[in-house]
Amino acid sequence: MINQKLHIAILASPGLGHLIPVLILGNRLATDHGAKVTVLVNKTSSSVESQVLNNLASGPNMDILEIPPVNISHLIDADTKAVAKICIMVREALPFIRSAIAGMKDGHRPDILISDLFCTEAFSIATEFNMPKYVYVPTSAWHVALKMYSPVLDKQIEGQYVDQTEPLKIPGCKSIRPEDVVEPMVDRNDQQYRELVRMGREFSTGDGILINTWEDLEQVTLEAFRENESLREVIMSTVYPIGPLTRPGEPKGPNRENHELMEWLDMQPCESVLYVSFGSGGTLSAEQLIELAWGLEISQQRFIWVVRPPARIADGSFFTSGSGSSDGTPDYLPEGFLGRTKNLGLIVSQWAPQVEILSHPSVGGFLTHCGWSSTLESLKNGVPMIVWPLYAEQRLNATMLAEELGVAVRPKVLPTKKVVDRKEIEEMVRTIMASEKGKLIRERVKQVKISALDAIQEGGSSVNAMRDFLKDVTVRLNMRS
Repeated sequence: MINQKLHIAILASPGLGHLIPVLILGNRLATDHGAKVTVLVNKTSSSVESQVLNNLASGPNMDILEIPPVNISHLIDADTKAVAKICIMVREALPFIRSAIAGMKDGHRPDILISDLFCTEAFSIATEFNMPKYVYVPTSAWHVALKMYSPVLDKQIEGQYVDQTEPLKIPGCKSIRPEDVVEPMVDRNDQQYRELVRMGREFSTGDGILINTWEDLEQVTLEAFRENESLREVIMSTVYPIGPLTRPGEPKGPNRENHELMEWLDMQPCESVLYVSFGSGGTLSAEQLIELAWGLEISQQRFIWVVRPPARIADGSFFTSGSGSSDGTPDYLPEGFLGRTKNLGLIVSQWAPQVEILSHPSVGGFLTHCGWSSTLESLKNGVPMIVWPLYAEQRLNATMLAEELGVAVRPKVLPTKKVVDRKEIEEMVRTIMASEKGKLIRERVKQVKISALDAIQEGGSSVNAMRDFLKDVTVRLNMRS
């Protein structure tokens, strides 16, 4: 337990996928370590975001400070990619962030600033107020290594990374296959690539880096951060693997749909249900939705599928009166799909209580976009995966899960390059849910689960890493005074 007077500010970039990890970290620091935590939120108008704030931002030591929204319409166009938009929004919000911190009078102002991975430009504000500054990266150590080494790769390699014939080498770490680079590295001429290289440089300008991973999961990469001389020239900050930090379970509450879903799960055999979800931002093409529906149906395995309409009709509606087939199947799924699979699975509109589902004993597999938060939730519950990467760093995650950890299967070709047909989907589902290979994968993921839980128990590697981080904070604050 640290001194309760320690006041930590955590800055979250816009978007639900960035807000949730920051709130989880804030809760851990406030609940387990007695710190006062203020989360500075670049809030959007999302109703789901408001719900998440209400669920995760509770407790006497946790405050939320909303930063006024900024208008970036004059700074972007139809071709501006997601990472560039986020960076521009943060950049435009910096004066408001500074005002928010300056408005906290002496004695109430934060002692340190933790920035999420997109907000490192705020380090200059921390320096102005003489605050130690850290970055929190809620993804894998492998991703951090690639991002921080990107300024070196930028000088070493000519042409597009995806056109290279040899893996991208990072000293002391696993190499990166060109097809597995993170989304901003696909096009070196795009603004989001330049933003990524900038962030890679800025990570080491802080006093330390918190990563949502643990020692046993990524031992080679974490050792390289500490011991490889060539890599240490780039990654000069101390790295603290403090994960896996994941969401607590959402309360069932009065939501009738969620209550019925969990009741249905209670009636299914152990490890018999495949959970299918592509995260808060994952959408598939109309053609791919049809193939996925057929693949699930012909596999004859139980499932829960969180479905979002394809992009062309993603208007927030789902089952609308007068549309689709007579059994209520929407137009973008095969006619009669709901009727034919009513005894096999459940279709859920837009959102489901993922933590509760993955922790339920009836769930035996997870078809996922393999965002890192979803990945950790699956690993902590010992659930094997079918990995279906869509964007961001998900290709890296998919390669680690399927080829290194052996806890997943994946399509033969990246789903972003080619439609995965129903036959291949059926084969992957049956492999995970009903094959000898699936049993071996299940045994392996349960070993990873034990490792994950050990890391966050008293005396575990991640608990010790968090304490080392807090000791470093104390030393820096004493030096400041």
